[in-house]
Amino acid sequence: MRDVAALAGVSVKTVSRVVNAESGVSPELLARVRRAAEQLDYRPDFSASNLRRSDRRTATVGLMVEDVANEFSAAVHAGVEEAARARGVAVLTASIADDPTRERDAVRALAHRRVDGLVVVPSGAADSSLWNERDIGVPIVFVDRAPRGVAADCVLTNNNQGTREGVAHLLEQGHQRIAFLGGVSHLDTAQERYEGFTDALAAAGLAVRPDWVFRDLRSPDEATEAVRSMLAAPANDHPTAIFAAQNLLSMGAFRALREAGLNRSIALVGFDDFALADMLDPAITVIAQDPRAIGQRATELLFERMAADDAPSSSREPASYVVPSWLIVRESSLIPPPRELAP
Repeated sequence: MRDVAALAGVSVKTVSRVVNAESGVSPELLARVRRAAEQLDYRPDFSASNLRRSDRRTATVGLMVEDVANEFSAAVHAGVEEAARARGVAVLTASIADDPTRERDAVRALAHRRVDGLVVVPSGAADSSLWNERDIGVPIVFVDRAPRGVAADCVLTNNNQGTREGVAHLLEQGHQRIAFLGGVSHLDTAQERYEGFTDALAAAGLAVRPDWVFRDLRSPDEATEAVRSMLAAPANDHPTAIFAAQNLLSMGAFRALREAGLNRSIALVGFDDFALADMLDPAITVIAQDPRAIGQRATELLFERMAADDAPSSSREPASYVVPSWLIVRESSLIPPPRELAP
């Protein structure tokens, strides 16, 4: 900073004001300092700056998601980043791949970097002791899933209700032979969606066909194989509709139906919208979530918790917040069952 000040012909205090975006610096001096900093390739040392801050904050938060390449995770990231950026806070993101070892490593790495708080999509196998705020030292808000045995703010989706709405929509179209493709069953989201499926069938007086239920699917390829196995049966023993409980599974199911030339013969509804779902033939009906809003809400709650740390009297009990899902009807769910199989 002394070198920048000397080159710009200003005081070190003026350089400090420019670096920290403080007021009271004229446009002419601001331009001189920035030119000098650029010429010298000066970069402020935020780590050293944080050591001098009275609140010990680093103006960073950590985000842990299943996979940043997944559309849901990417949208949550966008929501977190938008809410954090509005407060001048940077976001450090890690993918944990639903792996408790990677999850623990990510917590340690982010805590080591002294983030001010964490927004977390926890793995289904996480040990509740991992989320002891006293040990981690920062507030935590969970999204998409609530960790077992931990009292903390959570921002969730109405998985059961959304699934029941999607299956009820298929029932309204005359379908009674409905298959289910679900994700890993140890995750609360997957379990809630499976229960929504069975609840909807039970409400209609229908039994679940075990050979049309596939759980613990982890990829589009596994969903494709599951649908292929059902289509290997005689045509009169095919399901007339499929509910896929995750966007990657919807993609895999559609691939198998198209390969078999049945994409306009067997109805399909998926949980989670995805890019180009409305451009396929037929366009895919989905239960849509708002992961960006989930990320934004979680970050707002995190900043509330961080403020409560500074003013303990303003603290409140942990709570769960639900961001509603909604049905987007497209062509794929409007395919009727064959006449000979219709009720």
